[in-house]
Amino acid sequence: MRLPRHLALIIALGTGLQGCASLRPGFETPTVTISSFRALPSDGMLPAFAIGLRVVNPNPDALTLRGVSYTISLDGHEVIKGVGNNLPVIEAYSEGHINLTASADLFAGVRLFSDLLKSNKDTFGYAVEAKLDIGALLPSIRVRDSGEISFNGASRR
Repeated sequence: MRLPRHLALIIALGTGLQGCASLRPGFETPTVTISSFRALPSDGMLPAFAIGLRVVNPNPDALTLRGVSYTISLDGHEVIKGVGNNLPVIEAYSEGHINLTASADLFAGVRLFSDLLKSNKDTFGYAVEAKLDIGALLPSIRVRDSGEISFNGASRR
């Protein structure tokens, strides 16, 4: 009698996993890029920034975002980390903009500034990592964008 129970359990488990895998067939990862970045007036020692993220949804279903967590790194230093939860729905095959407010990590900023003074570079690298939460039953979407920023004002990738 043990074999049929184990067999039934294996079949049920396999069916359940197959159902989970089909929750998002053909799903394409959205693109997240920085659309704006500006300093805000700050009362304390830590500078504050307004960050605009552009989210492109290449899928046939709308993205209902419950939350976002993100990290912005400059030359390998994680200078800004933040979260947001008042987010727009990104409609199918469209793009939307998320406006966030974040504070810089003071010590990471000091280390970055020190490294920039020591180096003789015209450009420095940036990276944006974001985790988009689209609901409890679906896994979070993780995206990354990176490139170089020139001190001359031109950027290249």
